Amino acid sequence: MTGPDLTLSPMPTACGCGDAGHEAPELDVRTIPHSIRHAVVLGAWSAIGGGASLVIVAPHDPKPLLAQIADRDGPLTVTYLDEGPRAWRLRLTRA
Repeated sequence: MTGPDLTLSPMPTACGCGDAGHEAPELDVRTIPHSIRHAVVLGAWSAIGGGASLVIVAPHDPKPLLAQIADRDGPLTVTYLDEGPRAWRLRLTRA
């Protein structure tokens, strides 16, 4: 018995449709245990392709996390969408 013929292609990092109107995925890290929060964000960030964005929602200004991302992966653009006091929303865009 043979299975169906499958052609596997690399999974794109963005949809590739050319529609700039797509919203960036949003990750609310306030619900993630502090001990794994950076690892979760770094994992999500690694799935974002060049020129794409990820919005994170944090309980404080995540400057240490931003420095960690920049040290690990190089330049990024950070846009503050909301600046506390209960939540900070930031759009991170990969260079």
